[in-house]
Amino acid sequence: MRVAVLASGRGSNLQAIIDAIEVGTVHATIVAVISNKKDSGALERARKHGVRDLFVDPKPFAGRPDSREVYDRELLEQLNKHDVELVLLAGYMKIVTGVLVNAYANRMMNIHPSLLPSFPGLDVQKKAIEWGCKLAGCTVHFVTEGVDEGPIILQAAVPILDDDTPEILAARILEQEHKIYPRAVQLFAEGRLRVEGRRVTIDQGTPVGQSIISAS
Repeated sequence: MRVAVLASGRGSNLQAIIDAIEVGTVHATIVAVISNKKDSGALERARKHGVRDLFVDPKPFAGRPDSREVYDRELLEQLNKHDVELVLLAGYMKIVTGVLVNAYANRMMNIHPSLLPSFPGLDVQKKAIEWGCKLAGCTVHFVTEGVDEGPIILQAAVPILDDDTPEILAARILEQEHKIYPRAVQLFAEGRLRVEGRRVTIDQGTPVGQSIISAS
């Protein structure tokens, strides 16, 4: 399976997927890592592992009323050029438009550091603590045009401790992100994911959006 990763930051989830591919637990090939940030850590990780790294500069498209759509058409051209079957968003700090969503309907995944549908968007660990939540976590979901609204594939939960700060909680959640994102990719590679309305099931009809509770 040919995979492309869109990333803006340091690329730790990208690294988790690369590692899983290299040890054989994910049966896929990353054919391109694409970033809107020239100096992103994700591009450096790609180069270290011999993966094609592509910087697509958003500046030439700025100022146009359809700048987001035009930018995404440029990305789509790159994805088509590399015959990409699955697109992964990994710390990609741009909202994708219908240009990409429609081209890769149910073939584009994102990972978000909350238990969706609670706390979409940014600063989610801070919000979870402020709301007095007892559990936080992360969610792998298919991407739709609504921000963090797509069908849920997998979730992992961690407890929120009394002395947690957003940074401490985020680090504990990240450990779980590195586990469930590769797992979701492998389920897709095996052809076991089915989208039925807002629900994702595996091929025998068992829901795969279960919560995986971590005690640490």
